[in-house]
Amino acid sequence: MTTALDQDAVIRYEPRGAARALFKSRADELVIAGPAGTGKSLAALFRLHLTALHNPGIRCLIVRKTAVSLTSTTLVTFDKKVAADALARRIVSWFGGSAREAACYRYSNGSRIVVGGMDKPEKIMSAEYDLVFADEATELTITDWEAISTRLRHGALSWQQQIAACNPSHPTHWLKLRCDQGDATMLISRHRDNPAYVNPDGTYTPTGAAYFKKLDRLTGVRKARLRDGTWAAAEGQIYETWDDAVHLVDPFAIPDGWTRWWTVDFGYTNPFVLQCWAEDGDGRLFLYREIYRTKRLVEDHARDILRLVRRCATCCKSTAPGHDCHACGTCVLEWTEPRPRAVICDHDAEDRATLERHLGMGTQAARKSVSDGIQAVQSRLAVAGDGRPRLFVVRGALASRDLLLEEASLPMCATDEVGGYVWAVKPGNAGGLKEEPLKKDDHAMDALRYMVAARDLGARPSVRWLN
Repeated sequence: MTTALDQDAVIRYEPRGAARALFKSRADELVIAGPAGTGKSLAALFRLHLTALHNPGIRCLIVRKTAVSLTSTTLVTFDKKVAADALARRIVSWFGGSAREAACYRYSNGSRIVVGGMDKPEKIMSAEYDLVFADEATELTITDWEAISTRLRHGALSWQQQIAACNPSHPTHWLKLRCDQGDATMLISRHRDNPAYVNPDGTYTPTGAAYFKKLDRLTGVRKARLRDGTWAAAEGQIYETWDDAVHLVDPFAIPDGWTRWWTVDFGYTNPFVLQCWAEDGDGRLFLYREIYRTKRLVEDHARDILRLVRRCATCCKSTAPGHDCHACGTCVLEWTEPRPRAVICDHDAEDRATLERHLGMGTQAARKSVSDGIQAVQSRLAVAGDGRPRLFVVRGALASRDLLLEEASLPMCATDEVGGYVWAVKPGNAGGLKEEPLKKDDHAMDALRYMVAARDLGARPSVRWLN
């Protein structure tokens, strides 16, 4: 597709397969779904951009669950791969938002593409639109989706459309069920639809060959969804009721009065995991910070942890190059959040002692019985009478990404592990499943279980305190 525009701007884009079907469809609700790297989001962004260029005065919306994730991913693609030439020629300009108007791309013909997250819906939900694109739409709740649909009434186009792009999730996800029931139309995107990765004759481009090697290293349900594009649940999945739309919550200011807990699962070749939890007045647990790193010593992790929870209150004002308040004996540090009531650890005696020494805090041995711990977690994941579960993970809890794990296509946090946390298979066992989890990619799940066991399974083990 080559489109000539005012001021000699030219846009070249080659939609294939589901992407081409996306441009032709007038369905009210359209879902383009498939494995990672098929160009789903790119196609939807081009759909909005070209429609805005050719239809003066229309209003569009690009939305994700959180504004931060939208800015760091979707809008980067839009700026660099979709609207770069139009931005350079000032056919399109960026407006960062004001007290009266949401952030948006302003087109010289009067069209607008508004951007925002459902975590801050006030401005984006107060306007009307002709086209809406929800990226990573499996992150949304059905309530989000239906609320967005009520804003499709601007009327500058003869048709309005709500588009979703996503990788597959579990087979009972509300978005798939909506398509199965005929309330939305699903387009299946495949890797051959992406010209950057697959040539017209079906061979891989150099970039595509490197990318598919990475996808081929995935395992289990993550491979089924991200490599093969299957709406799959892991066979023998332990936490079957886990649902991103239910158990993930947007970041919020945690009250200082909520009790804090830390859990630790030690590792070096395998990931070291620290999870910081907050418990509200009703006993609900919120995982709000996580360290998940390999190839680092316990004392290095301890220093990283303290940097996350302390700041310089009284600075020595040193001008020395590389001055570090956290390592300075003169600067006075203070905590930025309540100290944890307990640091609940794996039983490795040497690592516990090292962590205690470098944190200057005592630790508590975790209750490691697996079966009752898993049952306690399952109980917390169940939705209670008030419509909410009793365990949540805050989006963006991961403190930093482990590039080694990312390169190896391995889980990098608790939410990466939970879908592939499965029961082990024992040959010859009736039903094929053992009453214990597969010991693989389970480090965050262990730390999570330690937390729930400490709160829900009776008396705690002994505590060691430092003098």
